[in-house]
Amino acid sequence: MRNMIKKASLFALLPLFAAAAATSATAATTAADAGTPGEIEISSHSKSFLMSITMIGLSEIGDKTFLIAALMAMRHRRILVFSAAATSLAIMTILSGVVGHSVVAFLSERYTSFLAGILFLVFGYKLTMEGLEMSKDAGVQEEMAEVEEEISVKDINKGMNDVEKGGEVVREKHLKNASTGTKIVHRIRELASFMFSPAWVQIFLMVFLGELGDRSQISIIAMATDSDYWFVIAGAVVGHAICSALAVIGGKLLATRISIRTITLASSLLFFIFALMYIYEAFTISD
Repeated sequence: MRNMIKKASLFALLPLFAAAAATSATAATTAADAGTPGEIEISSHSKSFLMSITMIGLSEIGDKTFLIAALMAMRHRRILVFSAAATSLAIMTILSGVVGHSVVAFLSERYTSFLAGILFLVFGYKLTMEGLEMSKDAGVQEEMAEVEEEISVKDINKGMNDVEKGGEVVREKHLKNASTGTKIVHRIRELASFMFSPAWVQIFLMVFLGELGDRSQISIIAMATDSDYWFVIAGAVVGHAICSALAVIGGKLLATRISIRTITLASSLLFFIFALMYIYEAFTISD
């Protein structure tokens, strides 16, 4: 059964490698053939979008923010956890993309592409070393235990707020005889309290702080230095949303069953591919 799950995780990575291969092939084709400006622009946008979503897909599976969403989904409603995690990661991604693109104001795109390539080489090397040092059966039990302990400490404070819910039953009885307008206003307030409840804010902040300074965030900053930064941001937001959805649906089971060593080595290969593409672009870009 374990071998079947590992094989399934490998098959799940195939579309990501296909996307990476497609982006590299597209870049080579556009560099070799002189197409129309519109075709080259569309190809460049697609490349940036696919590279971003592929990088996030491989970097976030089994990551700390992934585990936070997976464990919180066992304590709260999945839609609440997903909305909080996806919103937090989207805001972080947009901020990272804007920061990365602002670097172009101080350095030319040639230098930023070269520096991004060097950064991806460093990430690829570090991930390769980490992956080779892991055992074949390496999992995320230690990091998951750390996240569970962090959540447990925060839940102690949350328990203090549950005392205030005693009046909700009384309010529901009054609503039965209230007017339609009053009921609509109450439902709107319920929706607002759902979106900005203590649990929602807690998940939002935990994911935001967990992503701050993460490898994927730094990678988005580096990738957003080119002119297609909005497509980089869009791809990262979509990738984060997909990973968040996987986390809340069955993230804990997935994280404990897949081979973290395989994910790490696959990520290192992807970073090496990105490094070569950015360094090649740095030497071929027109001033």
